[in-house]
Amino acid sequence: MARKAPPRVQDAVHRTARRVTFFALVLLAIEFLDEFVFGAREAAWPLVRDDLGLTYAQVGVLLGVPNVIGNAVEPFLGVLGDVWKRRVIVLGGGIVFAAALLLTALSRSFAPLLLSFIFFYPASGAFVSLSQATLMDLEPERHEQGMARWTFAGSLGVVAGPLALGGATALALGWRGLFAIFAGLTVVLLALVWRFPFNTRSSDLNGQREDGDPSPPDVPPTLSTGLRAALRALGRGEVLRWLILLEFSDLMLDVLLGFLALYMVDVARLTQTQAEAAVLVWTGVGLLGDFLLIPLLERVRGLSYLRVSVIVELILFPAFLLAPVIWAKFILLGLLGLFNSGWYAILQAGLYSAMPGQSGTALAVKNVSGLAGGLIPLMLGLVAQRFGLSAAMWLLLLGPIVLLVGLPRRVSQS
Repeated sequence: MARKAPPRVQDAVHRTARRVTFFALVLLAIEFLDEFVFGAREAAWPLVRDDLGLTYAQVGVLLGVPNVIGNAVEPFLGVLGDVWKRRVIVLGGGIVFAAALLLTALSRSFAPLLLSFIFFYPASGAFVSLSQATLMDLEPERHEQGMARWTFAGSLGVVAGPLALGGATALALGWRGLFAIFAGLTVVLLALVWRFPFNTRSSDLNGQREDGDPSPPDVPPTLSTGLRAALRALGRGEVLRWLILLEFSDLMLDVLLGFLALYMVDVARLTQTQAEAAVLVWTGVGLLGDFLLIPLLERVRGLSYLRVSVIVELILFPAFLLAPVIWAKFILLGLLGLFNSGWYAILQAGLYSAMPGQSGTALAVKNVSGLAGGLIPLMLGLVAQRFGLSAAMWLLLLGPIVLLVGLPRRVSQS
């Protein structure tokens, strides 16, 4: 019969478990805030466009160029997160994150708004993406489940964003006042996360390590060797598959959301309030789907679910674009938000599992692939400027088509 651990040992174990749980919740709160900002921004595009007098091409630049710049910087941040002090990078990113939000609130023309986005994207990579990598390292054998929780936290933020925008508008704060509030919330989260060393080994989360993040023995100890490891990973077929699938899946996720409010106003001829409601329908039903995904992944293989949902999306999206009446568009939009739930979570989990022990480097290679993916909103903006937004929206079907062709039948860990 096993001997019971002494009370002092049990207390230490319980304290560590509580600290790990609280740390995980803070990391999820960081993702919530990031998507809270994103959801509000996407719903606010018609307001921002009218306030600053932006063209479709300028909106495409605002969505695409900062993303490309962020993806050029973030690979170095991801590798540094594996080989250096991850805590320093996350906290520094959080400070810039808050400053960029404040600059967004103060922007009165296209140029300063673009500058704020250019700072915001790499700051999000340091503050948010490395928080995701740290969460994955807490439970390396449950990447899909961990990513499902991360995605649910983000979806909750996306849903809250348009609601917050509506509240800010009702209180005469406008989108500028809301972004100033976001900057303040970032400072609060920074104060909470400051307590943790960002060491992914739970035994060290009681504060013994103050210098940041030790390099695991299987992770290169310098930036140069870390970058070489990332380049080697980019040459592996399994890693490339996950990267391609992630970029094309985004066509039916963030890219669709980025143009959704403008599509509803300019093509479907809805009012700004109705467009915000459309965004809320898409994100709200998606939130339900992300919540249901958490228990579903305990019973069903992620790839099996993903393959079915891709086929459903291929049917729903053309029906949404062709629907002649608004109520039909809203119903189909809700179904689209339901059935694309889990795409990012399952695909990103596959990338982490293909690169065990290299969570920061996995982010780095994802950002390298994002250099090409970041051009997609810009190209869509140019197509919309030349041929109309209605025509540009049909290009989003490339997302589920590529997933249907490229999804693996089984996953192998390296």
